[in-house]
Amino acid sequence: MNDGKKRDEEKRDEEKRDEEKELIKTKGRIKTHTKTHLIVLTLVIVCELIGTHQYKVGPGSIVLLPMLFAVVLGLIITPDVLGKLIKPLRSMVSMEECKLATPLLIIALMPLGVKYGTLVGPAIPMIIKAGPAFILQEFGNLGTIFLALPIALLLGLKREAVGATVSICREPTLGIISEYYGIDSPEGRGILGIYLCGTIFGTIFFGLLGGLAVATGLHPLALAMACGMGSASMMTASSASLATAVPAMKDQILAYAATSNLLTGVTGMYMVLIIGLPLVNKLYDALQPKIQGGSKIQGGSKIQGGKKK
Repeated sequence: MNDGKKRDEEKRDEEKRDEEKELIKTKGRIKTHTKTHLIVLTLVIVCELIGTHQYKVGPGSIVLLPMLFAVVLGLIITPDVLGKLIKPLRSMVSMEECKLATPLLIIALMPLGVKYGTLVGPAIPMIIKAGPAFILQEFGNLGTIFLALPIALLLGLKREAVGATVSICREPTLGIISEYYGIDSPEGRGILGIYLCGTIFGTIFFGLLGGLAVATGLHPLALAMACGMGSASMMTASSASLATAVPAMKDQILAYAATSNLLTGVTGMYMVLIIGLPLVNKLYDALQPKIQGGSKIQGGSKIQGGKKK
C-alpha cells in the first residue's frame, strides 16, 4: 500500500512539474506572458513610487517596504478579490496569469540568490568567527513547537496540528509530511494550510517583525540570523526591514541573514526529519488528551524516532 501511495505521489509530482513546464513556455502563450510581466512591472513602479515608510514604535520601528505593498496590491487585484467586483480587471488579471506567476516566482528569485551570494562571500571570515551559532540556531526553530502545538490544540485542530506546527512549513517540510502521511491526510492538510498562509501573509508579517525586532534588545546580528528561516521571500522582507532599522550594520545583517537562510535550507530538513517530527508527535500524544479530552487521535503512519511505525 505504501509503495502504491508513493507511486501515486511521484506521479502527481511529475504531472505538476510537467504542468509548470508547459506554463512557462512562451510558444502560443505570448499574450499571457506579456500581460503577466506588464502587471508585475506596473506593480513594481507603483510600489517604488510609494517607497519605504518607517514608523517609530517605542524602542523599535515598523518598516513598510515596497515589497510589502507589492504583496498586498498583488493580492487585491486577483480574480478572487477585486476581480469578483470589477469585470474589466478580471479580464486583465485572470487565473491564467495567476497560475503563470507561480513558476515564474522561482525564476525571479534566482538573481536575488546571486545577490546574496555576493554578500556572503566577502563576509566568510566574519561568518566563520560566528562558529557553531549558525548550526545551533536550528534548535531554536524546534522551540516554536512547544508554543504552537498547544495553541493549535486549543483552537480545535486534531492531527492537523502535527503538520501545522512541526516547522515554518516551507517546501522541504511539505515534502517530508507528504512522504510520511500523504498530502490528503490530516497532517498534510495542516502543513498545506500553514504553507498557504505563509505564502500569502508571511512576507508582510516578517517584514513588520524585522523592523520591530530591534525593540527586543538582542544583538542585530543575532536577529539577522533569525531572519534566515528557510524562505527567500520572508528572509528578504525581514532582513531588509532590520537593515533599514539598523543602517550602520546593513551589509553584515544581509550577509548573516543570507547565510542563515542557506544553512536552514540544508540543515533544516534533517532537523525536522530526525528531531522535529518525532518531537511533535510525542508532544501531541501527551497534550491532546489533556487539552481536548477523550482518547488519543492517531495518524495513519505514526512517526517514532524518525521512522514510520
